Amino acid sequence: MKRRLGDPPRQRGSATSETCPDVFELDDGNFAVIGTEATAALDPHLPPDAARADHERIVVISRETLIRAKRDIPDA
Repeated sequence: MKRRLGDPPRQRGSATSETCPDVFELDDGNFAVIGTEATAALDPHLPPDAARADHERIVVISRETLIRAKRDIPDA
C-alpha cells in the first residue's frame, strides 16, 4: 500500500480504530477500500448497466470517509 487517502480512523471519531472504513492508494495506482460487505443486500439493486464478477464484492463506506479521502484522490 502506498498511502491512506483521507484521515485515519481516530481523526474520524473511532475510539478503537479496530473496525473502521478506510481508503488506500496502492503502489500500482489502484485503490483498496475497507468497508462493510453488502453484496447480498445491494447486488439486486445495481442498475442495468452495472455488473459484478463472482470474485467481486460490494462494500459500503461512510460518506464521511469518502469525503475526507476526496482531497487525496488524484485528478488523473
